[in-house]
Amino acid sequence: MRRLWAGSTALLLLVVAGCTDSGSSGNKPTAGVLRVLAGSELADLKPILDQAKNDIGVTVKLDYAGTLDGVQQVIDGKTDGRYEAIWFSSNRYLALHPEAQSKIGGSVKTMASPVVLGLTASVAKRLGWDRIQPTWAQIAAAAGDRKFTYGMTSPAASNSGFSALVAVASALAGAGSALDTAAIDKAVPKLKSFFAGQTLTAGSSGWLSDSYVRRATQDRENPIDGLVNYESVLLSLNASGRLAEPLTLIYPSDGVITADYPLTLLRSAPANAGDGFRKLTEYLRRPEVQRRIMTQVYRRPVVPGVQPDVTRFPAAPPELPFPARLDAADALIGAFYDRLRRPARTIYVLDVSGSMEGDRIDGLRRALTGLTGADNSLTGRFQRFHNRESVTLIPFSSEPKQAQSYTIPDQGPEAELGKIRSFAQSLSSGGGTAIYDTLQQAFDATKREAAQNEGKFTSIVLMTDGENTSGSNFAAFRARYPSLQQGVPIFPILFGEGRTEEMNGLAQLTGGRTFDARSQSLAAVFREIRGYQ
Repeated sequence: MRRLWAGSTALLLLVVAGCTDSGSSGNKPTAGVLRVLAGSELADLKPILDQAKNDIGVTVKLDYAGTLDGVQQVIDGKTDGRYEAIWFSSNRYLALHPEAQSKIGGSVKTMASPVVLGLTASVAKRLGWDRIQPTWAQIAAAAGDRKFTYGMTSPAASNSGFSALVAVASALAGAGSALDTAAIDKAVPKLKSFFAGQTLTAGSSGWLSDSYVRRATQDRENPIDGLVNYESVLLSLNASGRLAEPLTLIYPSDGVITADYPLTLLRSAPANAGDGFRKLTEYLRRPEVQRRIMTQVYRRPVVPGVQPDVTRFPAAPPELPFPARLDAADALIGAFYDRLRRPARTIYVLDVSGSMEGDRIDGLRRALTGLTGADNSLTGRFQRFHNRESVTLIPFSSEPKQAQSYTIPDQGPEAELGKIRSFAQSLSSGGGTAIYDTLQQAFDATKREAAQNEGKFTSIVLMTDGENTSGSNFAAFRARYPSLQQGVPIFPILFGEGRTEEMNGLAQLTGGRTFDARSQSLAAVFREIRGYQ
């Protein structure tokens, strides 16, 4: 991968790493405050940024965004006037977008972390990878033979997943240069083998780690052997005391993609923001701060003269080439969902009670229609229903309504997507709210179809705007949960007057997470959830 340098300043322009949006920091700039759109893995820098406020008088306010959502915000100018800077794990993908050039000022690398494979120590020893570092081809072959299983984030939602996809595709294509569509097609058989071992997905690196810990410590029926994630995340997990068995970090001998965390000034930032940006980047690159970053958040230093701790960080593996063209990068993401990874089975439990009448039911129709390919935005294109995916829609009011199931074919998906659009447009509201009777029906469907959908990523999305008024309640559902199909997370959406505490409890019980549609559109939340399916 080529890099452009200006002194110590990296001028690579923009990609955004994945995570969850935390809300707005406000719309007006404030003296001494730097508002930054960032990847949520940077939340662990809070103690260092708090110290920066004391040492240099710059307050950093971070909001979070996912990979493609952040790219879209910058291209569309939605960051203008709202943020002075962006700070993600990499600037590579957006650099491929010509529209980005006028949006971005200078960038400064602040730290580094390669994306690598972590396996439980016993599995790494069994494979012999505690002594030698395998190639990506050897890793792919072992994954295809189910000698180990792993979790990885969605490449369309998180930069760790995208970096891993680029690395393994580049290595397996054997092109020796940046990927193109021909090289991607050549690598498809081996890539399918690699992704056959993936049994856990997520929309962010942090949630992936939490889910891995849950699976490793609580879910003996669905064991998992490791994670593909940032080196820093894996080291942090090992140091956390949360694991029954530590992870051995595997550095593929033919190379990796490394996050270099460029803090990047937006051209729309007011002139006085440049001073705060300069102070902060200089502070983060001070040798003593680089050492704190290394010891406290497990990221490698990027300043000459500050050497990585060799007991924690082995010699960095080679850097694999990043796609040089936007069409190649997009083709790789598209191939991942439509051809490479295990397909998804998604069940949508949809409230159509009387309280949904009006704008709410209209928003639900738009959200579902957007997932059929009607949304042509950058995020919409990759968060649609994918080829080979099974989709079940279960509307409910006072009782569950007839479930409708669809399977998107490998070729010519438009006809089946059209059926989903028609169903979405036919939804109407009326009646009470039978949340838990309908969830029971959804779990019954997952159990009936488990054999024919073996290996699919299965999840349930619950969208309700109110509290349960009909049928069984949360306590009854919780009591019978052990008899239901395990390993199927529920993703409740906080919407309208829905009971937040109960929805959070439901997500925690099943290993899912809640999503908030009270401050953003339902369509945006539906797209965000796609990173977890």
